Amino acid sequence: MEKLVALILLVAIGGLSACNTIEGAGKDIQSGGDAVSDAARDVKKDL
Repeated sequence: MEKLVALILLVAIGGLSACNTIEGAGKDIQSGGDAVSDAARDVKKDL
């Protein structure tokens, strides 16, 4: 049980320290999604 608690704490600390990295990755993914949406709109207009 103590090992499980320690593992959970380590994962939580690691996750908190990586928030900026995850936030940046999320913005990059969102930008990619916007580009795909724009391309889909352009194709739809051409049809």
